[in-house]
Amino acid sequence: MKYSKASKYFTAEEKAKIEEAIHEVENVSIGEVVAMVVESSDRYPEAAVTGGVFLASVASLTASKLFLGSSLWYFILLQFFLFFPFRFLLEASPFLKSMFIGPRSKEERVRQRALEAFHEKGLYKTRGNTGVLFFLSLYERKVWVLADKGIYEKIHQDTIEYFAKAVSQGMKEGRGCEALCEEIREAGELLSKHFPLEPGDTDELPNKVICR
Repeated sequence: MKYSKASKYFTAEEKAKIEEAIHEVENVSIGEVVAMVVESSDRYPEAAVTGGVFLASVASLTASKLFLGSSLWYFILLQFFLFFPFRFLLEASPFLKSMFIGPRSKEERVRQRALEAFHEKGLYKTRGNTGVLFFLSLYERKVWVLADKGIYEKIHQDTIEYFAKAVSQGMKEGRGCEALCEEIREAGELLSKHFPLEPGDTDELPNKVICR
C-alpha cells in the first residue's frame, strides 16, 4: 500500500499528541477542532505547461544558435518537440515545477483547498457554529486556519492568522507537531473563554488527524 507524504509527516506518537490536544480543547469548550494534513493543495498543471514552454524555448534557442545557424524554422520545430519531454519532466519533479508557481498562486490554492476541506468535513454544521480547521499543506509549506461564523463574532481574524503563522514557523523549524499542539491549546483557551462547555455537549467531529 502506498502512503502519501501527508500520512507520514507526523509519526503515530505525534498524531496521538495532536489528538490529545484536540480532546483537551473539546473538554472545556463547545468548539470543534479538526487538524488536516495534505500532500499538496493542487497539481498546478499550468505550471508544468508554463515551465515546459519556457525550458523548450531556451533549449531550442540555444541549439538553433549554436548548431543550426539561428534558423527560425528549426527553432519552432525544436520548441514543439522539446515541449513534451520538458513538461513531463516538470510533472515528475515537484521541486522543478515549484519554480514556475508564484507565491500568490500557492496562497490562493491552499486557501481554496482549506475552504473545500472545511465543508467536506462538516465544520460548518456544528451546533454552535464553532468549528475550527487547522489545515497544513506540505508542498506549498503553508498553513491555513479557518473558523466558523460563530467564532468570528468573538475572535478577531488577526488572532486566527497568528495561529497559522505560528504553526507554519514551527514546521519550518522541524517542530510541526509541537507547534500545532501549542496553537490548538492556545485556540482552546480562547474557545473556553468565549464558548465554554455546555451541559449535553457532544463531540460532533472526529479528533483523529486527517491525512490526504
